[in-house]
Amino acid sequence: MGDSGRDSISAMRPCRIANCSGARGDPGYQMRRQAVLGPVDFITGDYLAEMNLAENAQKMAAGQHDGWEPTAWDGLEQTLDVIKPKGIRIIINGGALNPKGLAQKTQKFVDEKGLDLKVAYVFGDDLLDEVKTELEQTGKLPQHLDGENDKVSLAENATDLLDTKGKPIVSANAYLGARAIVKGLELGADVIICGRVADASPVIGAAWYWHKWSDTDYDRLAGALIAGHLIECSAYVTGSNFAGFDEYPLETFVDLSYGIAEVAEDGTSVITKHEGTNGLVNVDNVKCQFLYELQGGTYLNSDVSADTTDIQIEQVGRNRVRLSNIRGHPPPPTTKLAIFYHGGYEAQLLTNATGYATAEKWRLFEMQLRHALAQKGLTDAYQLLDFQVLGTPKPDPRSQFASTTYCRVFVQADAEVPIYALLKTWSEIGMQHFSGFHLSLDTRTALPRPYLAFYPAVYPQMKLKEGVALLEGHNTKTADAGHPPKYQALSPRENYETLHPVGLSSFGPTRKARLGDVVLARSGDKGANINFGVFVRLPHQYPWLRSFFTRQRLQDLIGPVDWRDDFFIERMEFPEIWAVHFVIYGPLGRGVSSCRLLDALGKGFADYIRDKVVDVPAKFLEEVQEVKRERRAML
Repeated sequence: MGDSGRDSISAMRPCRIANCSGARGDPGYQMRRQAVLGPVDFITGDYLAEMNLAENAQKMAAGQHDGWEPTAWDGLEQTLDVIKPKGIRIIINGGALNPKGLAQKTQKFVDEKGLDLKVAYVFGDDLLDEVKTELEQTGKLPQHLDGENDKVSLAENATDLLDTKGKPIVSANAYLGARAIVKGLELGADVIICGRVADASPVIGAAWYWHKWSDTDYDRLAGALIAGHLIECSAYVTGSNFAGFDEYPLETFVDLSYGIAEVAEDGTSVITKHEGTNGLVNVDNVKCQFLYELQGGTYLNSDVSADTTDIQIEQVGRNRVRLSNIRGHPPPPTTKLAIFYHGGYEAQLLTNATGYATAEKWRLFEMQLRHALAQKGLTDAYQLLDFQVLGTPKPDPRSQFASTTYCRVFVQADAEVPIYALLKTWSEIGMQHFSGFHLSLDTRTALPRPYLAFYPAVYPQMKLKEGVALLEGHNTKTADAGHPPKYQALSPRENYETLHPVGLSSFGPTRKARLGDVVLARSGDKGANINFGVFVRLPHQYPWLRSFFTRQRLQDLIGPVDWRDDFFIERMEFPEIWAVHFVIYGPLGRGVSSCRLLDALGKGFADYIRDKVVDVPAKFLEEVQEVKRERRAML
């Protein structure tokens, strides 16, 4: 449809935006499915986790990678022929390090197939040369993302990239907003290929353009931001990664559809999916996804800051959930800058133990290996040497598997040689092993491999040179995105215990139960930090939750083995959705690509906490069972 048709339609109905990807592995057919299974106006896709760009940068520099995500091209190749008749426009960040290259490949395909489509790409996020030059000339790091929080201790190796020779930077990309996307749509682009725009920026850009908002319509932009946050993670808003999945028939979650946001002119939205597809969209799952990857009540983007403290999430139909009461403010003067550098080398050694005296076996194993390393003078040769025991042997086991645990020795070093020395030392004492010692078949993980480390920084928005380029035959038409007209300085994030505590005994008799029997939750990663949101199903249970879940309670539930004294906890509340939210600073070290933990994305943390046995009001357990029956009936 032409712009005049869109103007008249947009005045009458919401903009319907379908997501086709939340990670680089999402297959191309998901884009086509969103285009053909029902009416949509835009298809957006997020293909970039924080470490994609760095991994691709190394391969691209070696001539082994085109710089864009192959699954993004797969989707375009399968979908471009159907979008023009349906009036669909595509906005994706699958261009990664080379959005121009993917745009040119797309334009060539369009020309060869005789499709009447215009292709554009967004530029300005790649700051590698600038950051490298600045660091080499000044010897100073950009401000760390958590640098202004004096309560937070940065990871021990956080400043290693000051060693520009030994640990060179491989990528540095700023998170862009939606301004260039809007410019591209105004130029008539049907397909816009982006690099590192923020995850929700394609959705903001689509709604902004559709409704002809201004860049100071902050409440509307904030609503689109949160709608984008909800649908950008593949099938997360339709049933994937859902804490309550076990309450429904498991076939509900096979071959999941991806989410759709219907964004109204006032910025409110309805989250839904195509009719007749698997999955579910209900208040419980939408709340889980909303609480995912937050850092407090203010969600930041380059175009707007969204105050979500009083967000309302309500069921308005089968597989239809409405979001409202989101307030917007001017964006911060800085945006996130993701810097990746060569951190060194890492490896993991996997050893198994079975049955009787397992705890003593693992203590002996660590004592033997550390003693042997000390004899070789290798005690201080490593950035990190971590002994992690996974699992607990079942008492009176019914199988040997049930009786078996394993130890993961995780090691990082500046060079390969110390890791090879560790492997040799392990081999030399191998025949001094405890009773029942055995190995996994695959020992390749014990060989050193290079790893990338993450330094999250901030970058002044006014320094960005962001724009869009529309391909027109042999010519290119460019437009400068400009900058936001106003900024609002960041204030310290909220951190408080509940203002209205209630004595826990006032809720009546209790029973021992797992937390997950009465609460749902979601957790995830933000750099070095884990965020964790937890909520109850009924409003009269909320005074118990907000009184029960203090910062100290969470620390106690984390437990003395996993808790470290240099961690820091922030806490705040979302009263309208009966939720408490925490940020635990520090557990993920320097972030996903160099994290020592097995759960480097922090996604398992919520279910770990939900599995803890605590005193729960007995009446809550009965009430939750009734809620579960009602939810199943709605499906």
